[in-house]
Amino acid sequence: MNAPDALKTSATLQPRLTSLSHGGGCGCKIAPGVLSEILKKASNLPGFNLPPQLLVGNETADDAAVYQLNDEQALIATTDFFMPIVDDPYDFGRIAACNAISDVYAMGGTPIMALALVGMPINVLPLETIGAILQGGQDVCRDAGIPIAGGHTIDSVEPIYGLVVMGLVHPSRVKKNSGAKVGDVLVLGKPLGIGILSAALKKEVLSTEGYARMIALTTQLNKPGIALAQLEGVHALTDITGFGLAGHTLELARGAGVQIRLDWTRTPLVAGARALAQQGCITGASGRNWASYGHEISLPAAFAEVDQALLSDPQTSGGLLVSCSADSAAEVLAIFHAQGFADAAVIGEVTTGRGVSVY
Repeated sequence: MNAPDALKTSATLQPRLTSLSHGGGCGCKIAPGVLSEILKKASNLPGFNLPPQLLVGNETADDAAVYQLNDEQALIATTDFFMPIVDDPYDFGRIAACNAISDVYAMGGTPIMALALVGMPINVLPLETIGAILQGGQDVCRDAGIPIAGGHTIDSVEPIYGLVVMGLVHPSRVKKNSGAKVGDVLVLGKPLGIGILSAALKKEVLSTEGYARMIALTTQLNKPGIALAQLEGVHALTDITGFGLAGHTLELARGAGVQIRLDWTRTPLVAGARALAQQGCITGASGRNWASYGHEISLPAAFAEVDQALLSDPQTSGGLLVSCSADSAAEVLAIFHAQGFADAAVIGEVTTGRGVSVY
C-alpha cells in the first residue's frame, strides 16, 4: 500500500530521517556482548519468585514473553522500537510495525492488539511527517488484523517509532527458541542482507531496484508463524533481527544445548547485497555483533570477510528461522512458499555438540 500523496510530500520538507539518528532499524540494538553484561548485573538485583504461569521469560533471550491465562490461551507480549532505517516516513512506520509484530509470529502466536511507542523531535520534523510514520504503522497493523489501541508519545532528540504487541497462542503450541532437537533441519524464511542495503541507502548508492527489494522484504509480515506452530514437527522458532543470522542461531543453539551447522552455499541472500558489501556498504553493528560472539562461530578456513559480514549483518524485520524434523521440512517450505516467501530454504542442521559451525 502506498502512502497518501499528502503524506508523502512531507519528505521534501524535512531533513533526511536517517540523518537524524545515530543508528537505524535493528542495527541500533545494543551489541549482544554489552547487553549480556548489562543483564548479568541486573540479574544480581533482588527479585521475586517467578509465577508458574510465566511460560517464557528472558532465560534464553527468546522473542517475547508468554504468560498462560488458562488451559486454552497464553498471552504473548513483546515490544520493539528503533530509529529510522529509511528516509520515507511512511515506509519507516511500516517497517517498524512489521518488525515489532514479528515477535508474536516467532512464538507461534496470533497478534491481537498493539500500542504505539512514539518519540519525535517535534521542533525538527513537520507534523505531516510524523503523521505519515504513524499511518505506515497503522496500515501494517490493519494488514495483520489488529488495532493500535493506544500508546505513548514523547518529544525526543531522535525520531523513534515502534509498537508494544500482544498476541494469543495455545499453551501447547508455544514455539520457544530453545526447542531445537538433534536431527532437525533449519529453514530460513527471508534472505539475508537488509543491513547491507540500509548501509548502501545511507551512503546514497542504493539503486531504485535495491530500495524496492528492501521495502518489500522489511514490510512482509511473518504470518507463516501461525501455521508453522500447528505442525508437530516444528520444534523451535525465532526471527532473525539485530544480531544477524549467526547471533540468533547461536541463541537457538545455546537454548537447546546443541550444535547448529549452517550451509552457507544454501543460505539465501538479497539480490545485490554481496556486491554492495564488497563495495564497503557494511553496518557498524555487523562488526559489533561479530566482536561479541565471533569466538563461538566456527568458520571454514577460506571464508571471505564479506561473507562474515553478511553472517552477522543486522536484519530489520528479518525472516523466521525454523528448526523442524527432516520429514517436516517439505511442509514447512510449502507453508512459506504459499504465503509469498519465495526465498525460503533449508540452510542447515542440528547436531550434537555446542555452538554454531559454518560450512
